[in-house]
Amino acid sequence: MSRELASLLRLLELDPLDADLYLGDPGAGEDRLFGGLVAAQSVMAAGRTVEAERSLHSLHGYFLRPGRHDLPLRFVVDRIRDGRTFTTRRVQAHQGGEAIFSMSASFCLPEEGISHEGPRPEAPPPEGLPDWEQVRARALGTPERRDALELRMVDPAPMAAGETSPARQRNWMRVRGKLPDDPLVHAALLVYLSDRTLLMTAARPHGLPWGQRSSASLDHSMWIHRPVRLDDWILYAAESPVAHAARGLIFGGLFYRDGPRVASVAQEGLIRRLRTGGEG
Repeated sequence: MSRELASLLRLLELDPLDADLYLGDPGAGEDRLFGGLVAAQSVMAAGRTVEAERSLHSLHGYFLRPGRHDLPLRFVVDRIRDGRTFTTRRVQAHQGGEAIFSMSASFCLPEEGISHEGPRPEAPPPEGLPDWEQVRARALGTPERRDALELRMVDPAPMAAGETSPARQRNWMRVRGKLPDDPLVHAALLVYLSDRTLLMTAARPHGLPWGQRSSASLDHSMWIHRPVRLDDWILYAAESPVAHAARGLIFGGLFYRDGPRVASVAQEGLIRRLRTGGEG
């Protein structure tokens, strides 16, 4: 296991403070707290109040305020419903006395039933494709960072201001090491990686490469279709059918390397051009 993945897994180990109340560590960092981390920690908080036989199948979250790295996070879980098949939880993440993320999540028992799906999008294998962190570092002229996730770009993003491309992209993702067998950890990390790269899909047709835009996720929805195992590469295919009034809508699908779709995602985000002297 890489040092980065070990650090991320430690951040998912929330401390119980009271019944349905958990304390989370935001980790070290200088930038704005990654929303995918807060969402993943919220999944862990909700899942710790649910029977182990029930797995996460959907979530709907709103990013309310930017998170910070210098204050702990407090997760409050409301037990909305415990049914025979479905369990519903609501989680509010607080930091510095303010709500920064709100999520509703549903868990269910496995059952037999109808099943169909379309083919996985075509994509070359990840081996030999450009590494996302290396490409980003070259584009921004900054040192290369190493993340708990390895990301390979099938459709490299435009690098120059004014350069455009279609509002779609494909990326391969995997965690840098072997995960524990806890299914909740696998589900939480799938939520974590589902917030990576997604929003930049809507910036592609507008000539806004890294360093030329400010962006923030507004809301995030996810549906998990089959048991989650992050033991190999995941293909993340995304497209943005519409953007207006600085808000872009993106749909995404996550696929196992051998073909099945593991999850679907929808997100709306705020994308603004950087203005001279500051952000728009």
